[in-house]
Amino acid sequence: MVTNKKTARARAVLAKNLFQFREERKMTQERLGELADLHPTYISSVENCRRNISIDAIEKLAKALKIPIADLFA
Repeated sequence: MVTNKKTARARAVLAKNLFQFREERKMTQERLGELADLHPTYISSVENCRRNISIDAIEKLAKALKIPIADLFA
């Protein structure tokens, strides 16, 4: 699969923001995984731009972090 620069940028923004919101809440990947019903290694791969995450998973993470989905892309 070929990833264009615009897609890669969006994924990088999401990864950075996810990490920052999680760290601000002093939340481990394990705890976020529990709250979002996602595996901690999945969260790690998203934070490290190794995963093309689904909108459903983004929604779960936003709910677990108690933020609007848009904040993950701001």
